[in-house]
Amino acid sequence: MYRILIVEDDLVIAMTMEKHIKGWGYDVECVTDFEDVLSHFVTFDPQLVLLDISLPFYNGYHWCSEIRKHSKVPIIFISSASDNMNIVMAMNMGGDDFIAKPFDLSVLTAKVQAMLRRTYDFAGQTHLLEHRGVILNTDDASISYKGQRTDLTRNEYKILKMLMENSGKVISRDSLMTMLWETDSYVDDNTLTVNVTRLRRKLTTLGLEDFITTKKGMGYEVK
Repeated sequence: MYRILIVEDDLVIAMTMEKHIKGWGYDVECVTDFEDVLSHFVTFDPQLVLLDISLPFYNGYHWCSEIRKHSKVPIIFISSASDNMNIVMAMNMGGDDFIAKPFDLSVLTAKVQAMLRRTYDFAGQTHLLEHRGVILNTDDASISYKGQRTDLTRNEYKILKMLMENSGKVISRDSLMTMLWETDSYVDDNTLTVNVTRLRRKLTTLGLEDFITTKKGMGYEVK
């Protein structure tokens, strides 16, 4: 089931779109916190975004740009500001299509279905993990925080992924080493320490001093 995120501050329009699209068998959510659209996007991990231009706090162009820093998910702009300048701006900011308000719901459905078909018949999906504003892209092994991005090595990525997937839980050093052994050559205790140290150094460059904490005699934890 494809997930579709609606970013529309007009509640009547948002609810109408949600009800109609759900009727076609899609999983749909509407953003309610327009000050932090990106967090909702990362948590829901949609395959398509329907995005209004005029929004509270930041406009749709801003959020399109923020989403594009992390994902290639298709974005369809929906707006009454349908003059040529806004359409061109929407495309230049990373949008994939534009629907002018007012619109017919059958046209909306056709556009959504066509975009999903074109996108996912030929390409994979982008998967993201998020915790406390830290975004781990599991497709390219990169990590982002407050607009900054850095690449991780294979082992750094696997360590951080396991910790973020189990946030709030202490993961033992033995569990981490076993996980690395499954796909790589032998990793001893010292090698794990080196990898965790390098990972922490990269996190620090992004402004994350204590993202990974050490539980003495137990292991590591991301809170």
